[in-house]
Amino acid sequence: MTAAALEATQPEAAVATPSLARRTLSVFARNKLALLGAVLLVGLIAFCFLGPLIHHTDQVHTDLSQANLAPGSAGHPLGTTDLGYDMLGRLMYGGQTSLEVGLAAGLLATLFGTVYGAVAGYFGGWVDAAMMRITDAALAIPALFLLVVVAAIITPSKPVLILIIASVAWLSPARLIRGEALALRSRDYIHAMRLMGGGGSRAVFQHIVPNAIGTVIVNATFQIADAILYVAYLSFLGLSIPPPAADWGSMLSSGITYTQVGYWWLIFPPGIAIVLVVAAFNFIGDGLRDAFDVRLQKN
Repeated sequence: MTAAALEATQPEAAVATPSLARRTLSVFARNKLALLGAVLLVGLIAFCFLGPLIHHTDQVHTDLSQANLAPGSAGHPLGTTDLGYDMLGRLMYGGQTSLEVGLAAGLLATLFGTVYGAVAGYFGGWVDAAMMRITDAALAIPALFLLVVVAAIITPSKPVLILIIASVAWLSPARLIRGEALALRSRDYIHAMRLMGGGGSRAVFQHIVPNAIGTVIVNATFQIADAILYVAYLSFLGLSIPPPAADWGSMLSSGITYTQVGYWWLIFPPGIAIVLVVAAFNFIGDGLRDAFDVRLQKN
């Protein structure tokens, strides 16, 4: 009888999941800013990763005879940098670094913070107290200060920069998911799992984290946006990946030197790119937050 009942419920579950997905997408689609953010993000990714296949430039060898050419010069739609690099090509390659480091650091921070917070919230007691005191102590120190100190000690590279940023960015998702875990651990299905002999790892990875997935996804978008800003902060302070590699923050830092002589094309393109990509992730995060809110999921 039990097997038959389970078989009877399986088609309903199969129907319910696509229906929930459709409702979620419908709520997301109603948010115009979220759609704008998605379009901006796709456009920026295509610009950075597909653009170099169309607009071929040399971003390794300097050419001082071509330095600081204004936009519209032959073969240089956005002009050139102070070292003769094509500005449009530099913007593309710099965007690759900023997006790769930002995405990797944001996702890594979200992953570690989610597991950390879920473990603390589920076990509670002295485990939760000890883990959260570590988090509180780390949050008490300004993130930018920690980033500058660590980046000044270690020579930055892409993997190192990802780890440096993720090492301070996981604190916020950890506290957020810990709150979700505290609420979820008292649910009936968690008690049933315990009675059936399930352990802590099963509860955390098969029940707590999956049921907090909406919060995790929304938080990940904001973490990626913050990570991209951290990359820009460090690069602007001169703690970026060594040349000839570039990112938008280091381009902005180099362009500031020429503010007084009117070389605006060294400042505005990377600055606008940073604003657009951060705004895009924030718009998408707002849309996903509404989409995962069951109160807005109407038929």
